[in-house]
Amino acid sequence: MANLASSLILHKSITTTTAKARALRTYVEPLITKSKEDSTHSRRVVFSYLENKNAVSELFREVAPKIATRPGGYTRILKTGTRLGDSAEMCIIELVDFNENMLAAEGAKAKTARRRRSPKKKAETAAAVTETKSKEEAPAEKIAPEAEESKE
Repeated sequence: MANLASSLILHKSITTTTAKARALRTYVEPLITKSKEDSTHSRRVVFSYLENKNAVSELFREVAPKIATRPGGYTRILKTGTRLGDSAEMCIIELVDFNENMLAAEGAKAKTARRRRSPKKKAETAAAVTETKSKEEAPAEKIAPEAEESKE
């Protein structure tokens, strides 16, 4: 688990089996939470789990500032199908804030999906509709007497 966690922190995304990814998630997420507080004690605790100086320094320097505001859920598991040799379920486990492609897509989606109709506009449109209906009825009444005059 320490090697998988170190690889995940260093590379931000790794391909592995689904069972290993689920186990890795429970192993690495508390370490990422611990990295939010940059103290000597938390560095030593994380190093005792990872046993890799490069991974610890990467975690505290690059990963921790990006996830500082996130309350949890630092990893994402994306299933990719089965492995050809033994039909094991494969997946990609990645750190959520480091996938630029998905972040760009979510940003674009968030910009377009934030349209809301205000109550003022509804009231204005309802009033406009009632005014147009009353205007439509009035010309109909004027046409009817003219039609009667032409018949006489």
